[in-house]
Amino acid sequence: MKRLLTAAFVLLISQTALAGVKIEHWVSPSGARVYFVESRVLPMLDVQVDFAAGSVFDPEGKSGLAGMTRSTLDLGAGKLDETAIAEQMADTGANLAGGADSDRASVALRTLSAKDKREPALDILRNVLHAPRFDAAILEREKARTIAGLKEALTRPDSIAGKAFWSAMYPNHPYGRQATPESITALGRDDLIAFHARYYNAANASITLVGDLSRQEAEKIAESIAAGLPKGEAATLPAAPEKPKWSLTQLTHPATQAHVYVGLPAIERGNPDFFPLLVGNYTLGGGGFVSRLMKEVRDKRGYAYSVYSHFSPMRQAGPFQIGLQTKRSQAKDAIKVVREVLDGFLKDGPSDDELSAAKANLTGSFPLRLDSNKKLLDNAAAIGFYGLPLDYLDQYQAKVEAVTVNDIKQAFSRRVRPENLITVTVAAD
Repeated sequence: MKRLLTAAFVLLISQTALAGVKIEHWVSPSGARVYFVESRVLPMLDVQVDFAAGSVFDPEGKSGLAGMTRSTLDLGAGKLDETAIAEQMADTGANLAGGADSDRASVALRTLSAKDKREPALDILRNVLHAPRFDAAILEREKARTIAGLKEALTRPDSIAGKAFWSAMYPNHPYGRQATPESITALGRDDLIAFHARYYNAANASITLVGDLSRQEAEKIAESIAAGLPKGEAATLPAAPEKPKWSLTQLTHPATQAHVYVGLPAIERGNPDFFPLLVGNYTLGGGGFVSRLMKEVRDKRGYAYSVYSHFSPMRQAGPFQIGLQTKRSQAKDAIKVVREVLDGFLKDGPSDDELSAAKANLTGSFPLRLDSNKKLLDNAAAIGFYGLPLDYLDQYQAKVEAVTVNDIKQAFSRRVRPENLITVTVAAD
């Protein structure tokens, strides 16, 4: 019986995904953008509030401010200290989550949808967003924890390579700035309060609700969240990043394995080139064992256990990245093969068979991206925050199917220029 119920649930979710996702959108009276997906499959409610408050908005010299503001946001709010928040969430069976990246800071709530369960949980969410304490003692504790983590990361070759890679890709843009022990040490409580006041406002917010709610209930909840925020102004992005010039950065390290990253800033969210790049990259390095990079670097030469490529669109041009680990003595040869594979792909694109395989995989696996409320929330929140079309999920498979070999070659020629590629190695001979 349990297996039958599980199978029925999976089938129901899959049918929902294939039937399309209806995303309703409106602007709350207080000025926040709201996105709502009614899903009655489970008695659950997921709410995510996104602010354009990521590290791209860190003031110069205060890298890490966005992350520190978000990480201390729910460690005491209003009359509740961090212990009371944790206990009350546990009592209602709810969960607070979220974080901050380069573009946004997010606070997410998962709760049962029954009114007597969701209202106490929503009260805590509102408290956290509207009246964080930023307690000085807790801030010092979190700073010490963060500094210890940064210092430990500076000993690891993967972390060293990642930081150097982003710095080389974005030398004159906030995407390339990195939090350091020094920048974290310099942060004070007043910095967090000022950052929260500037960026955690209704005009800068996107609220996404997914679950067992009516539109009317969703409107009330969204406005109760937005109304307690300052009206404020939407954040202004910095100037778009420039493409770097070709460069090679070689960093020493005693590790036995060399870490290699190759890439450049490539594409922003919503760009029409995304689907040709997505489909093409499956053949290049995104398709696991069937990708060209895996076949040439791993299967034929044994240079690496794994090698990959991917595009990461952001609000401004996010990276195209190729990554691998190899023996120190093989790093130069492995990089040479990577460049040969990339150059060949830029010249010829995928074969017809490779194109068909890429489309089959991307369209066939698409329903798995929507098989839970959490995944629906993640997708709907991204659509809202990045301003993608409301029918983006409905059109996804058709957009993939429409891609041609010529589309891929043209998109790659525009976005992946060899003269702009930067290469970073750590522990390579």
